[in-house]
Amino acid sequence: MKLTVVGGGSTYTPELIDGFARLRETLPISELVLVDPAAERLELVGGLARRIFARQGHPGRITTTADLDAGVADADAVLLQLRVGGQAAREKDETWPLECGCVGQETTGAGGLAKALRTVPVVLDIAERVRRTNPDAWIIDFTNPVGIVTRALLAAGHKAVGLCNVAIGLQRKFAALLGLAPAELHLDHVGLNHLTWELGVRKGGPDGPDLLPGLLARHGAAVAADLRLPQEVLERLGVVPSYYLRYFYAHDEVVREMREKPSRAAEVAAMERELLALYADPALDEKPELLAKRGGAFYSEAAVDLAAALLGDGGSPVQVVNTLNRGTLPFLPDDAVIEVPARVDASGAVPLPVPRLDPLYAGLVAQVTAYEELALDAALRGGRDRVFRALLAHPLVGQYDRAEGLTDRLLAHNEEHLPWL
Repeated sequence: MKLTVVGGGSTYTPELIDGFARLRETLPISELVLVDPAAERLELVGGLARRIFARQGHPGRITTTADLDAGVADADAVLLQLRVGGQAAREKDETWPLECGCVGQETTGAGGLAKALRTVPVVLDIAERVRRTNPDAWIIDFTNPVGIVTRALLAAGHKAVGLCNVAIGLQRKFAALLGLAPAELHLDHVGLNHLTWELGVRKGGPDGPDLLPGLLARHGAAVAADLRLPQEVLERLGVVPSYYLRYFYAHDEVVREMREKPSRAAEVAAMERELLALYADPALDEKPELLAKRGGAFYSEAAVDLAAALLGDGGSPVQVVNTLNRGTLPFLPDDAVIEVPARVDASGAVPLPVPRLDPLYAGLVAQVTAYEELALDAALRGGRDRVFRALLAHPLVGQYDRAEGLTDRLLAHNEEHLPWL
């Protein structure tokens, strides 16, 4: 089995390699190719990847290349984890929206739109090249904004599934609090990428007893602290929102915080420099502890599980993924991409029935879905007016003067990445 990771020079990659090594019986890889144009980073990450495989006795071969076509040729699955513009572009995404009084974040709001505009054309080009060399290969998208990118891939007819680590992270946290094995818990995880709620936490499967009320009663303070939301909010809602909902539920508070401290991009960039220095040590043959602070917890386990199921060699039959709505949420179009539990096998991902979304959540999901449709249109066809319309539609913007100011800043800061400008 051959897997290719596009963006293989990412400092995330050793987390993925560690999962491939530990879970080699679930996903028996014979060849792993790391593709990245950044030669120096790729050499460091590739070297550590080989040492991790050797330490854990994995027989697979790891190669590195800057040649995308060679890297994806004959691959059974291609995992996308690229960042167009690097941390420098992320730094801008997290700062210029603050000038207009809006959250600066790389996956939602104005910053998320900027990332989508930069990313969608690049991902579609990669996917076309994958299809030319191997039309049967699966594309697993971990590149943010996952919902919009996955929708672009599926609309273009690619064999693609989107992946996020929010659900698996919450599953692990809830299991630890409840004293259960993660595999014992099924989450009623419903919404869009980075806009989800846990409506239930069921023991044993989708039809099992709901442990969520007891979880909130006994551990509500701990859960609320992780989300950085007041415990009272969770008690009143009776559900667990994704931590990304804090950008919506406490928007002005978050803006004040962002204005008073360094950006997350600056923190990550400093961390990446330290990680790359560690990766250069030829004696290092395991992922360093610092990597846990980089983000992406349990990313490797989710990726292994999904790839194994899609390639027909194992994996959990039910996984939380990003895939086509197909009537699952009846108030959304069928071609919207939602994030819900789905049955996954070699034929793809089919959403399971989910609980009805309360209007409190359904209204926000519908509005963000409309924004995502407009964002994709802007990413595919360009144009200042399309960018403005997408921003005006986003619930974190929503005012024409803010949308105008954000449009001007987005275009000014992304000129080198948007050929239509």
